[in-house]
Amino acid sequence: MTRDFSQFLPNQSKAQKTEHKLSTLDILGWQPFFAQQVSAEEILETPPVRIIEIHRNSLHVLGEDIDTLIPSGPDATVGDWLLYNPKLPNSSKVLERKSVFQRRAAGTAWDLQLIAANVDTAFIVSSCNQDFNIARLERYIALALEAEVTPVIILTKIDLCEDATPYIEQAQSISDLVTVVTLDARGEEPQQKLAQWCRPRQTLVFLGSSGVGKSTLTNALAGKSDIATQAVREDDDKGRHTTTTRQLHMSPQGFTILDTPGMREIQLTDAAAGVSDLFSDYQEIAHQCRFRDCKHETEPGCAIQAALETEEIDSVRVARWKKLVAEEQFNSSTLAQRKSKDKSLGKLIKQVKKNSRK
Repeated sequence: MTRDFSQFLPNQSKAQKTEHKLSTLDILGWQPFFAQQVSAEEILETPPVRIIEIHRNSLHVLGEDIDTLIPSGPDATVGDWLLYNPKLPNSSKVLERKSVFQRRAAGTAWDLQLIAANVDTAFIVSSCNQDFNIARLERYIALALEAEVTPVIILTKIDLCEDATPYIEQAQSISDLVTVVTLDARGEEPQQKLAQWCRPRQTLVFLGSSGVGKSTLTNALAGKSDIATQAVREDDDKGRHTTTTRQLHMSPQGFTILDTPGMREIQLTDAAAGVSDLFSDYQEIAHQCRFRDCKHETEPGCAIQAALETEEIDSVRVARWKKLVAEEQFNSSTLAQRKSKDKSLGKLIKQVKKNSRK
């Protein structure tokens, strides 16, 4: 089924002026999607709060006249909305998510790592230097498309390269669903060029490697100067880890911004739809293959190989596509097998308890 991505395209109309003063919940991103999940009685007894930061043993939550730490009981991440239970904080209910960013946890574990929840726009930041990596940008975009979050590529440090045109052209070639913006993160350009996405009740997230300017951009949009920033190393243009935790920041204009630590390893899992949307042109060609399970290698009647021979498609991009598809399928199947085992184990434990009571 073709998914509707019309909301990803930039809205050229001017944002409507706010008719009334925004409440704390408005600024935090409270929207009808979350309001329709709760009743008036629930809101009175368990008011909504949003997780703005996660500590080792606690969650920092913020709401209307609420700013506190609660034990790390709920299975939640930064950006999640909770119904705060003041009597039993660790039993606070997590509301259904509008969107979620997740990846396979780093290392050998097959666990999922939640990155952020309830995001509206993902600013994927890359510098016009050695940090620029089109394959990594594609991974971030696939994550955003999977979550049905608007992806926007931001190219920074264009003033430090002789010609930014190759970087811009490569970024624009990734997908028609993605807008590419170039700017100087240190001046007034972030507020000017990103204004169409920075609307009241919206949640934005900056994703990218260390040292590309995510914290500088967060400072610019949030009207702050207290978020630490560092320059990249001069010898290899690689960034230093400045941001070490994910944290939501409230802006004076009524939206929230999530700054994230640099992530160089993005292992996709449960993101088949995102990868398919990113490479929708190749998916259409692949549907013409003679065999449904075609691996696009040496199979007879392979439409992908035929398109490569006529140079209709790019062999380098095809290789990246096949790699992402294989990686996503491998990681997702492994997680599915683990979930199945956990489910079987749960049934076994219930049966043992049932037999013991007889």
